[in-house]
Amino acid sequence: MYVRDIIRNMISVYFSGTGNSKHCAEYLLQRLDLNGTSCSIEDENAVCNIKNNDAIVFAYPVYYSDLPKIVGNFIVENSEIWKNKKIFIVATMGLFSGDGAGCAARLFKKYGAEVLGGLHIKMPDCIGDVKILKKSLQKNCKTVKKANEKINKAVKKIQINKYPQNGLSFACRLAGLFGQRLYFRKKTKNYYSGIKADYSKCISCGLCVSVCPMQNIKLAENKISFNDKCTMCYRCFSKCPEQAITVIGKKVYEQCSIEKYKFKE
Repeated sequence: MYVRDIIRNMISVYFSGTGNSKHCAEYLLQRLDLNGTSCSIEDENAVCNIKNNDAIVFAYPVYYSDLPKIVGNFIVENSEIWKNKKIFIVATMGLFSGDGAGCAARLFKKYGAEVLGGLHIKMPDCIGDVKILKKSLQKNCKTVKKANEKINKAVKKIQINKYPQNGLSFACRLAGLFGQRLYFRKKTKNYYSGIKADYSKCISCGLCVSVCPMQNIKLAENKISFNDKCTMCYRCFSKCPEQAITVIGKKVYEQCSIEKYKFKE
């Protein structure tokens, strides 16, 4: 299959909490001048779309230099669909990942896929309840603009069959392992159970229930409750109209959404 044929038939599949990975996956297809399908791994048609297409842009955020639990499980639980697929991995991060793309690449190769390359893209950090990670609106807008510029440069390489290889080398694997993953393995090995709600603020609107990708939040008798299956996507945190939910930290400093930071081009 020639490179133009590969590009022409590409679709994108992503997991996205606050919209960063979704934006990058769709922007990449747009800049490649494609009209391919783009869907979340949560979509009921996601597996069917993958089965019916040979080339896939697979995008996700990186947590502690590792895959979100929901992403790793999706790849493993659907192991039979990856054989002979050509996959280009897009890994988004707030600061550092090392081998963010490599984490998925090793799984894809295990199940018979061909990994075309990887692209690491820095985006606004979605962890809005840890003050040290927060940046100004202006800085976050510049971060998204730079991300778009990096995607544009990657597109030019892809068009001549020179796929970026971010995060795929052995050196990157060591950086990811010793940079974060070795010390924070427990954060991503299992689903998270520390999500909390301030019931003095909660108005029982149920929005958090509807946006949770894990069905981890329940609303009964006008009170929300949590199970032990949070994938730390920060979607409920960022959507709560009363800022009543925290995930890792104890205070809401900023509710993040890609729509706040996009430059209108």
